[in-house]
Amino acid sequence: MSMYNLRCAAEENCLASSAYRADVRDYDNRVLLRFPQRVKNQGTSDFLPSRPRYSWEWHSCHQHYHSMDEFSHYDLLDASSHRKVAEGHKASFCLEDTSCDYGYYRRYACTAHTQGLSPGCYDTYNADIDCQWIDITDVQPGNYILKVSVNPSYLVPESDYSNNIVRCDIRYTGHHAYASGCTISP
Repeated sequence: MSMYNLRCAAEENCLASSAYRADVRDYDNRVLLRFPQRVKNQGTSDFLPSRPRYSWEWHSCHQHYHSMDEFSHYDLLDASSHRKVAEGHKASFCLEDTSCDYGYYRRYACTAHTQGLSPGCYDTYNADIDCQWIDITDVQPGNYILKVSVNPSYLVPESDYSNNIVRCDIRYTGHHAYASGCTISP
């Protein structure tokens, strides 16, 4: 994707450090490892933003409020050494009940007044939205592990943090990436 189309993402520091060099131009391209994310509140209490409403930040480029500094963190790890080769993050884009299990009801929407995730409900991020990726422009083809951590700094109290990390095997050819073996890991 061209840097011109990544202006908003660049403002949120969603690109690799090499994207911020002085010689990078609007027509330069970045390679993005895109993936969807679906987070379920499996607890018995609401998952609410870590910051109080009065401190939410309006992001004019994306036209929405950020109610958390980091809702998710993404690491791409070398499959052999487990060394981090790239990373990304997701500020809360729109913390809301996108869908719910049978018998549960949506109570939160992405507004300036209320954001959250109800028990039994999901917050879904499609792969085509800004920052739902890791910039892998500088990554060599090979085998990797994608590690996705929700509430990575434990700023939102939960009854169980052991289900907040998912790891997937990634095979990157230099042109395509293939994911397999995704599992929840403590």
